[in-house]
Amino acid sequence: MKDARLSNWQWISLVVLRMLIGWHFLYEGVAKLLKGNWSAYGFLMESKWIFADLFQWMAQNSTVLSVVNTLNMWGLVLIGLGLILGIFTRIAAGAGVVLILLYYVCNPPFVGLFYSIPTEGSYLFVNKNIVELAALLVLMAIPSEQFAGMDRILYKFLKES
Repeated sequence: MKDARLSNWQWISLVVLRMLIGWHFLYEGVAKLLKGNWSAYGFLMESKWIFADLFQWMAQNSTVLSVVNTLNMWGLVLIGLGLILGIFTRIAAGAGVVLILLYYVCNPPFVGLFYSIPTEGSYLFVNKNIVELAALLVLMAIPSEQFAGMDRILYKFLKES
């Protein structure tokens, strides 16, 4: 099983998955940047789980909130670009995992937790964030950037020099 090679179809599927997730991250980041007055305040204040006090403190401290907003918006953009272009792909996927994990921990879809901000439904532990996080873990485990991406070009350039 260790020597199993992926078919072209499997590689293409991984690249498409990487690019779709990248598009989602990029779109969310650009939308927040273009809005101009976007803030994570409401999302952070809704936190009700184990780190609720920390997330709510972040929302109530204007300096910290400003940093959180900036890191969130630009993090989404950079992760999205990294995944779409296939450059620093594993770093981008790892950063995506961390960001999504923070979203999940802040507002998990657990029974008994009710939020005033509309959600897409309660899925009893598994929501779209966890599904996307799992897909990012797959992308970290199987280097699709070696099939198609800027990392492939960068790796060849570094190998030749």
